Order: sequence, then structure tokens, then C-alpha cells
Amino acid sequence: MDNHVYKTIELTGTSSKSMEDAVQSAIRRASETIENLCWFQVVDTRGNIKDGSVHHWQIVLKVGFLLSDTAQDKEARVR
Repeated sequence: MDNHVYKTIELTGTSSKSMEDAVQSAIRRASETIENLCWFQVVDTRGNIKDGSVHHWQIVLKVGFLLSDTAQDKEARVR
């Protein structure tokens, strides 16, 4: 089995609908520019209150993605 290296970043997803929608929003947006997304961890949950009820959710995530092989690494494996 090959060894893998992952990079983690922190994202904050927002939604006026739900916590789950805020998570999906962050992951959906990150997947537009980051390849190999693998996992996430909810780090913090916050919300905005307006007129006595939840107005907006903010979910902070750590997202992990697999670093792709460099051309040099691929060449070394072929040799």
C-alpha cells in the first residue's frame, strides 16, 4: 500500500437553511477548485440570531485532501 499525504484547510460554510446545508455549501465550493477532497471535521458551529430565531448558520470545517503526486515522484516510481 502506498503512503499518502493529506493537507488540511479550514473553511466556513454558511446557510440560512440548516447546519447540513452550510457544510454542503463549503464542500461544494471547495470541490470547484480543490481536487481529491477526502474528509471533513466540524470544528465549530455558530449562528446569527434575528428577531428571536436562528437567521443564519456558520459551520467551521477542517477539510482534508490528498496531495497529488509530483512529476518527479511519478518518475522515481517508474525507475
